[in-house]
Amino acid sequence: MAAAAASLATPAGALAAGQPPAAGAGIGQVIGATAGATIATLVLLWVINAHRSGRIQWLGRLAGVAERLTGLPSWASIPATVLGASLLVAVFGMYWDISLHLDNGRDPGPLANPAHYFILVGLFGVFVCGALTLALPRERPSNVAKNFATQWWAPLGGILILVCSAVSLLAFPLDDIWHRLFGQDVTLWGPTHLLLFGGASLSIIGLWVLQVEGAKETGHSPVAKTPLQRFRDLSLAGSLLVGMSTFQGEFDFGVPQFRLVWQPVLLALAAGIALVTARVRLGRGGALAGVVFFIGLRGFLALMVGPILGQTTPHFPLYIVEGLCVELVGLRFGRRRPIALGAVSGLLIGTLGFAGEFGWSHVWGYNPWPASLLPEAIPCAIVAGLAGGVLGGFIGRSITPETGTERYGRWAIPLAAAAVVGLVVWCVPMPVPSNPPSATVALRNIPSSGSTRKVSATIQLHPANAAKHKYWLTVTAWQGHGAVVDRLKEIGPGKYRTTQAIPVSGPKWKSTLRLARGREVLGLPLYMPADSAIPVKGIPAPAQFTRPFERDKKLLQREQKPGVSPFLTTFAYLIVLAIGLAVIALLTWGLRSISREIGSLPPPRRRRPQASPRVAPAPGGGSVGAAS
Repeated sequence: MAAAAASLATPAGALAAGQPPAAGAGIGQVIGATAGATIATLVLLWVINAHRSGRIQWLGRLAGVAERLTGLPSWASIPATVLGASLLVAVFGMYWDISLHLDNGRDPGPLANPAHYFILVGLFGVFVCGALTLALPRERPSNVAKNFATQWWAPLGGILILVCSAVSLLAFPLDDIWHRLFGQDVTLWGPTHLLLFGGASLSIIGLWVLQVEGAKETGHSPVAKTPLQRFRDLSLAGSLLVGMSTFQGEFDFGVPQFRLVWQPVLLALAAGIALVTARVRLGRGGALAGVVFFIGLRGFLALMVGPILGQTTPHFPLYIVEGLCVELVGLRFGRRRPIALGAVSGLLIGTLGFAGEFGWSHVWGYNPWPASLLPEAIPCAIVAGLAGGVLGGFIGRSITPETGTERYGRWAIPLAAAAVVGLVVWCVPMPVPSNPPSATVALRNIPSSGSTRKVSATIQLHPANAAKHKYWLTVTAWQGHGAVVDRLKEIGPGKYRTTQAIPVSGPKWKSTLRLARGREVLGLPLYMPADSAIPVKGIPAPAQFTRPFERDKKLLQREQKPGVSPFLTTFAYLIVLAIGLAVIALLTWGLRSISREIGSLPPPRRRRPQASPRVAPAPGGGSVGAAS
């Protein structure tokens, strides 16, 4: 209702001028999306009620078939079968959606973008899996299940899946409200975007808990024994790596809006968490199996989004060296010492794994990692690898019963979490210098088909050493039904030339010169169209001009509203942060609960008995104080 009411305030001129709205969807889009979500929810509630009352039998028969195939009880077998496919649909929609926005710009609303349908259907499928875990049990399904109403029990894993998927779905209307308050945030790392794909990614942990919970209740080993069980665990291991890697999407498309050091940090965190979890849970070969699944799935997504659908192709890391590091350490520590396995693996991930991804970035990367990045990136990657490895050891230990002999300090897990927070605090700032550099740009027209003006550019930086120790210096053009990321060629001191044709005309193309160095991420506009929906004036591209660099985020996110109250901004960010922390706290509680149930928690420490004081012998035998 709030979103629908707010949409009435959308400036009519924005739509009349033919520009997609820049502050939330139009009223028709809001009504359509709300109606569709309402109908789907009502159908789900009807199915649940009809099954519980005995009016339909097909859901019970379907659950029986799934139970026979998986060896899990009905309340765990259907989610185990359906959730993976739902997440695959959602992640395909996500990468397609990012490419569409990068190539075409913003859309009129949630129903005008075909990728949104895949995201919504996939996320709703995950939500359905969580809801069915509550609807199918007729009695208490497990020792860790929670009673929430008369004759209604919620398996622990089902609670985790339901909450994570609900947060992802909630992010859609929250995203529209966010746009109305602050304007469009055309970045993957928008706060509501993080909730959307973060909740979906973390639901994989909930499914793993559900499977372990179901296996224990049916008398099966929580550790995979049959080929089907191992494939199920393998797919979860690979899916967890895919989910953890979605946070790197800013870099997969070549237009990162944040510091380059984030990429090795996020790579090390993802590898530590997902690959150590896989090695502990699956045993020998588990980490490499997860890597193979990841490469296969991400390769399929890149092929679908790029060559087949004709959008910008998403690149991806390999994780092969990281997987080998985890397997090598596993030969020494094994699954019975998961925290030690995670810590040592994390150290290798932050060093050898970093070296592997450094080389891969120069083979297939939009922004190859330069040598100037190493002094900052290597220590950060080591810390990230150690933190991710310890957290991965905690997750793997919690869902694997054969790990109960390791003793470790209670500070290990909180310290790893604190290290992640510290990395965020370190990587976030992007200051703008008080005396920013500038550039003189000379444009030469290039003959091309169509009405779009395309040019080659010669760029002279002021001062000439402004790009010394740069992380990237590119000309980036996007949102004109395509994208260009051109790494410039140096032809003299502080003088560079483009190597591709750069579009600098039309109602949608945006072209900028981007410079990242140290903690600064700067941009200089080459061409920006007028946009009546924001509204902003156009920035022309004459044959020659000199302009100063400014905050890069201001150019890439020009749809954001200026002059928003700092109090409102802070309050909104705190609300989103609170939701995210609540999900993480819930998952931590769930992992600790299932680990106690399957006996993977280490035994409590026993105090060493205090030695009796040595007593000097008394004259005549006995000892001093014996009489007392």
